Amino acid sequence: MGKRLTLYIVIAMFAGIATGYALNVSFPAGDKQLADIADLLKLLPEVFLHLIKMIIAPLIMATLVTGIASMGDSAALGRIGGRALAWFITASLISISLGLVLVNLFQPGVGLNITATAPVSDLATADFTIRHFVLEVFPTSALDAMAKNNVLQILVFSVFAGIGLSALGEEGAPLVRGAEALATLMLTITDYVMRFAPFAVFGALSSVIATRGVGIIITYGVFVEEFYFALLLLWVILLGLGGIFLGKRVIMLARYIREPLLLAFSTASSESALPKLFEQLDRFGVPRRISGFVLPLGYSFNLDGSMIYTSFATLFIAQAYNIQLSAGQQIAMLLTLMVTSKGIAGVPRASLVVIAATLTQFGLPVEGVALLLGVDTFLDMGRTATNVVGNAVATTVITKWEGMLQLPMDPDAPEAVPPHDTPEHGRRGLHLDPEA
Repeated sequence: MGKRLTLYIVIAMFAGIATGYALNVSFPAGDKQLADIADLLKLLPEVFLHLIKMIIAPLIMATLVTGIASMGDSAALGRIGGRALAWFITASLISISLGLVLVNLFQPGVGLNITATAPVSDLATADFTIRHFVLEVFPTSALDAMAKNNVLQILVFSVFAGIGLSALGEEGAPLVRGAEALATLMLTITDYVMRFAPFAVFGALSSVIATRGVGIIITYGVFVEEFYFALLLLWVILLGLGGIFLGKRVIMLARYIREPLLLAFSTASSESALPKLFEQLDRFGVPRRISGFVLPLGYSFNLDGSMIYTSFATLFIAQAYNIQLSAGQQIAMLLTLMVTSKGIAGVPRASLVVIAATLTQFGLPVEGVALLLGVDTFLDMGRTATNVVGNAVATTVITKWEGMLQLPMDPDAPEAVPPHDTPEHGRRGLHLDPEA
C-alpha cells in the first residue's frame, strides 16, 4: 500500500482544497448551512485522530517496555537518553536561533499595525508553570496516563517497567513476549486505520478552506511564505546534520518518512504520524529498542518546528506593534523559550501558550496572539511536519551513534516480513509490511 497511500493522500489534499474553495464561494460568509457542512466534513479527521489516539498509548508502552527490557543494561539506557537529550537541546537552540535571525532579516510584522480582534482567553496559560510541568511528568496511575495519552507519563512508567522486567530476567520473559505481541497487534491495527487517512486529509482541508477561505492565506501571505521558507531552511540544516552521521542514507531516510510526513502535514497532528513513523524507521534499519525509547522522548522534548515558530511568531508580534527589542532582550527571549518550551507537553495549543507566556514575561501585548489565530492551522501543518523530520533524524542519528543502525528494507517492497532479530543484534522487531 506504500506508494498508493502516498498518492491517495496527495490527491485528497488537492481535492480537499478544491472542495473547500467551492463551498466557500457558494455560500455567503457566516452562513449556517456552510457551517453545518464544514462541521460534517470535520468529522472525518476527528474520527481518524480518535482511532490514532486509540493506538498511541499501548503502542508506546509496548515498544518502550520491549526495547528497554531487551537492552539488559541500564548504563546503555542512560547513555542513549543522555545522547538523545544532548541532540534535542542542540536542535532546539538551532531552531529558535534560526527563527530569531530570519524574523529580524525578513521583518514580516513591520508596518502591519494590526489591531487584535480575536479573543485569546481560552489559552491555558494558567497551567504553564514549572510546578505544573514537573507534576505532569510523573503519573499517579499508569492507566490514567494511558487513558489521557500523556506521552511523558507513559514514558516514565514504561522505563520503570522495562528496567524491572530486565532485572527479573527469565521470570519476566512472558511479560516481555506479551509486550512484543501487543506492539505487533497495534501495528496491525495501524495498517487498517491508515486506509482511512486520505478521507481524513480531505475532510480536514475542505473544512478549513470552506469556513476561512483561501483568502486568509493571502491576507497573511508574507508572514506565511517567510515562515515556510524558515521551515525549509531548518529542514536543510537538520538533514544536513543527519548527513554528517548517516552519509547518503539521509536521502533515503527522507524517502522512507514521506508517508508520516504527509499525514502530519495534512492533519496538523504529530500523533497521526507516530505509528507510521515507528513502522518506517523499523524498515529503515532502526532497532525498536532505540526508536521505542527515543521517539516518545522526542515527541515531548524535540519539537523543532514548534521551536522555530515560537521565536518567529513572538518577534512578529513585537514588530506588528512597533515594539523594538534590543539584541540583549532577544537573546534573553531565546533562552526563555528554550526553557519554557520544554514544558509544552500536555498543554492545549502548546505553541500559542508558550508564545503568550513569553509575551507576558517580556511586557509585550499578549493579545497579539490573536494575530496568529487566523492562520495558525496552516502554520501548524508546517511546524508539525518539521517536528516529524526532526524526530526521525534524531532517532536515526542516535542509532548510528550507538553503532546499531541496520540495513534498510525497501519501503515499497511487497516481500514478507523478516523474522525477529536476535537480542545481540538489537530488536528491530515487529515489522509489518502493508502489502504482506
